[in-house]
Amino acid sequence: QVQLVESGGGSVQPGGSLRLSCAASGRIIRINAMGWYRQAPGKERESVATITITSGGSTNYADSVKGRFTISRDNAKNTVYLEMNSLKPEDTAVYYCNAYLLDSLSIRWGDYWGQGTQVTVSA
Repeated sequence: QVQLVESGGGSVQPGGSLRLSCAASGRIIRINAMGWYRQAPGKERESVATITITSGGSTNYADSVKGRFTISRDNAKNTVYLEMNSLKPEDTAVYYCNAYLLDSLSIRWGDYWGQGTQVTVSA
């Protein structure tokens, strides 16, 4: 099976910083892309930042986090990071890691998700 394990969430004051990590492991042949999504109470899950594992590591960010968040990867460790700076109360949400990968058991490409980590920004 495939596992995505997130870490690094927590509580921080406005203007503070947090760093999230997500490590993918298990029956993986290849990862095409990884990313972070978030879901605030009463809202739909939204994309925060994505990065391709192949093709030079191109990135994509939600407009609301551009200039504040940075996504990066360590291909050797199948790990993706999200550096979050200048955090705002509206960044409060459960953050989920996502990977689009080729599963060695099913031999199919598919989306896999972590269990989520809470990020709370408040004074």
